[in-house]
Amino acid sequence: MGRLQLTTAGESHGPALVAVLAGLPHGLQVTQEAIDRDLARRQAGFGRGGRMALEQDRVEVLAGLRGGRTLGAPLALAVRNRDFDRWRDVMDPFAQPTAEAKALTRPRPGHVDLAGALKLGLTDARDVLERSSARSTAARVAAGSVAKALLADCGVELMAHVTRIGEVVAPAVQQDFVAARERAEASEVRCADPGASAAMHEAIAAAQRDGDSLGGVVEVIAWNVPPGLGSHAEWSERLDGRLAQAVMSIQAIKGVEVGLGFAASQQRGSQVHDAIVHDGRRFRRPTNRAGGIEGGLTNGEPVVVRAAMKPIPTLARPLPSVDFETKQPFDAQKERTDACAVPAAAVVAEAAVALALADALLDKTGGDTMDEVRAHLRAFEEQLAAR
Repeated sequence: MGRLQLTTAGESHGPALVAVLAGLPHGLQVTQEAIDRDLARRQAGFGRGGRMALEQDRVEVLAGLRGGRTLGAPLALAVRNRDFDRWRDVMDPFAQPTAEAKALTRPRPGHVDLAGALKLGLTDARDVLERSSARSTAARVAAGSVAKALLADCGVELMAHVTRIGEVVAPAVQQDFVAARERAEASEVRCADPGASAAMHEAIAAAQRDGDSLGGVVEVIAWNVPPGLGSHAEWSERLDGRLAQAVMSIQAIKGVEVGLGFAASQQRGSQVHDAIVHDGRRFRRPTNRAGGIEGGLTNGEPVVVRAAMKPIPTLARPLPSVDFETKQPFDAQKERTDACAVPAAAVVAEAAVALALADALLDKTGGDTMDEVRAHLRAFEEQLAAR
């Protein structure tokens, strides 16, 4: 990131998860209700495990906010882990864990357990899995909610929805993103198409009955995004690269694409590139195969980012593994798991995209206060309108 800097801390069963977001302008209005609403969205969705009912995440603002407005200083957010009380003998920050304290000596296939233990020279992967757990995404969702507030203040809106679970594929969302967002939020699997939503629900239920899990594809769409965010001049500042890194860093995400993405490699250029027209007010494109980004810059069309999520690797019917010390085969240890976390991944991806877009917007506008950010953005839009 450039202007915005996000640091998170916390373990899956530790006392809390913490996000520190630096670089916010002074005077951005932030509400606890909006952050809590996004935290609840992350926990919702058919196929989630029992911990979602236990945690009921709520944000605590530790610093950087006064009277509901940012101070222009780092914003510190905390989300308490209610499960910590039951894990004190394992995760107390100072007490030494007992010999029986839930050591993980049999690495779980599909997780970072083995690679992390080899990296750190451990025979108990608990230190690795606690930080690598997708539970940590609660901190990023809290910070992403603040980024969404900044974008909304500048007229940019977002939606996140599920386009695929297993073999069930939903039709593409073309227009009326607000209505599609409402349909997705009303769906148990966060799918904007009712028919596909019902089929996805049944596919997850079938996987649950088999003690298995399902992955899928999520899509984030941002509209009213001004052109010119990002950079064509520096590889590290290209916005498509920044978006891809932000979304790819989410646990279990194995692929990211913008616009047509991988499908563009299978078609001729005449079927891939977007024509340019002028509607009397602005330059625009009748199609949006580029996903709103060309040459590392936003082009004024909706930004469309998709991510492929693998099935959750912790299975009700564990895969074979090998004990760290004895090297003997065992069935892998099982932590709490979900049959499908794709709807939750959509919310996390939305937060990741919001943070990257808000960062790029602030790079473009500058400004120490929200008044300056708005004024600079208006001046840029007036300049565009005059062309």
